[in-house]
Amino acid sequence: MQEFNQLLSSIERSEFKPFYLLSGTEPYFIDRFEAKITEKLTDEASRSFDYSLFYGKEVETREVIETAKRFPLLATYHLVVVREAQHLDKSTDLIAEYLSQPQKKTIIVFCYKYKPFDKRKKLYKVAKKIGAVLETKVLYDNQVEKWIANSLKAAKFKIEAKPLQILSEALGNDLSKIEKEVEKLKIVLDENTQITPELIEQHVGFSKDFNNFELYKAVGMRDFYHCTKIVKYMAENPKNHPLVLTISGFYNFFRRLLLFHGLEDKSKASSLLGVNTYFIKDYEQASKKFNLKQTSKAIKFTLEADLKSKGVGVRSGNQYHILQELLAKVFAA
Repeated sequence: MQEFNQLLSSIERSEFKPFYLLSGTEPYFIDRFEAKITEKLTDEASRSFDYSLFYGKEVETREVIETAKRFPLLATYHLVVVREAQHLDKSTDLIAEYLSQPQKKTIIVFCYKYKPFDKRKKLYKVAKKIGAVLETKVLYDNQVEKWIANSLKAAKFKIEAKPLQILSEALGNDLSKIEKEVEKLKIVLDENTQITPELIEQHVGFSKDFNNFELYKAVGMRDFYHCTKIVKYMAENPKNHPLVLTISGFYNFFRRLLLFHGLEDKSKASSLLGVNTYFIKDYEQASKKFNLKQTSKAIKFTLEADLKSKGVGVRSGNQYHILQELLAKVFAA
């Protein structure tokens, strides 16, 4: 994130490098940087002459190099963008050779997605020396919540802990999707609107009552009837509620509950469990319903359910049956 912001700042200051090597597992940052530098260096008049876009699947590396040697006609720089650059993996040494004497008025943006670029290659070493390198990583779940909160704040919305968690579950860690949903909210809602679970259900299409957040809360209260209602709804809407995420959340809930049981100073629970202070009351409630032994068993049952969801030991993993069985075992513990 810091490196990404630094690169954007350098673009704003018109401090350009002849080559940008963008790689990694989070494509959002790569797309954002490409869009930003394209916007900065080209306009409607110059784009036909001084902007070249290639796709790694469809182009030879030599064609990219020959194009990069051209002088700009209207703009200050000739911008050459290579998307899907991972498909040129076997010929990147040729670009490294070109960069030993690059065309000073050409800028190449190399978009190498879904994996980090091999640091042992010549191109990486050259990029570090004369260009700029950005390696992106998928954000962790706790980072995604902060990302959503900051995006909403930038859009001049307000949101509290509970609806933030619901929205985080609804949008997942797809940063492009998050950006689109925030832009949609900017169209339909006024500035300074307080984002509520009801608004999330209305505009994002995600149930405020039947989701993982409400499921874990109901588990912590030992409300079996409500849990089964939620599980049934989620099984009927698997696209919004992937089984793997639900079970992962089960594990995290009981793992944190186990940690909570072991805390002598409960005032430090928020930082040690890695959760918002608002949700500590849920763990306090759950600790009264599940003792240490029951919590340990719940973790064991959750790990078994995780294996079943991946087809281990069962012929087919029906989402509803797996979750129902997990609930039954956890409540019987």
